[in-house]
Amino acid sequence: MGSSPAPFPDIGKKAKDLLNKDYIFDQKFTLTMLSATGTEFVATGLQKDDLFLGDISTQYKGQNTIVDVKIDSHSSVSTKVTVKNLMPSAKAVISFKIPDHKSGKLDVQYVHPHATLNSSIGLNPTPLLDLSATIGSQTVSLGGEVGFDTASSSLTKYNAGISFNKPDFSAALMLEDKGESLRATYVHTVNPTTSVAAELIRRFSNHANSFTIGSSYSVDPLTTVKTRLSNNGKAGMVVQREWRSKSLITLSAEYDSKAVNSSPRVGLALALKP
Repeated sequence: MGSSPAPFPDIGKKAKDLLNKDYIFDQKFTLTMLSATGTEFVATGLQKDDLFLGDISTQYKGQNTIVDVKIDSHSSVSTKVTVKNLMPSAKAVISFKIPDHKSGKLDVQYVHPHATLNSSIGLNPTPLLDLSATIGSQTVSLGGEVGFDTASSSLTKYNAGISFNKPDFSAALMLEDKGESLRATYVHTVNPTTSVAAELIRRFSNHANSFTIGSSYSVDPLTTVKTRLSNNGKAGMVVQREWRSKSLITLSAEYDSKAVNSSPRVGLALALKP
């Protein structure tokens, strides 16, 4: 529903994406193909130092069902089945991985005009339970999440957050790490081609502060340049070019001013979609 608040994991997501998305310091290749029946096939390869990782995935979309299957280079088969309109305003997702017989999980999402509820339970004898909820609207939302380990009868996480969103800016405040840290984010659309973002993290255990600022600038409709700078002395840049329709080439680089004897990290990502 259009006026419903975003799910809890999406609080502060706009700033996180501007500051972190597309910063890849390895070599990655993705090829996406679509069959005449609507089935999507994706092949991905990742070169990380001397290690090569790859996977092949396929997605089938039915009227109310989406089936995703992925086979990786470790011979693991991951399957996810999404059933939409399970009941009004609700959907369910069942996922599992072979041969890991304890990986099964059931997720249910319910969307109300003024609330969003997400629940997750592991499909094994001692499951992990996760529950998150947000209330409000697309403009102002307040939410929280909690995780519980039935094997140890202990809480694995509890976080809370609030966000305020307008068409040209978004601000969020998150209490994370079981109350051990406070994260504030802000992203502002200066004009149709330029956006800026900032993130400040306060860790109560050691009274440490960290911050990151970044920007995104559309040089033209096909080229985007992103930059970021952190108080730990790291500066990064991304240049992304849509060299043909839906096909992207992304160059990333990061320089650490505190590691003067190390070379800057450089990454290349190529995504092809014929």
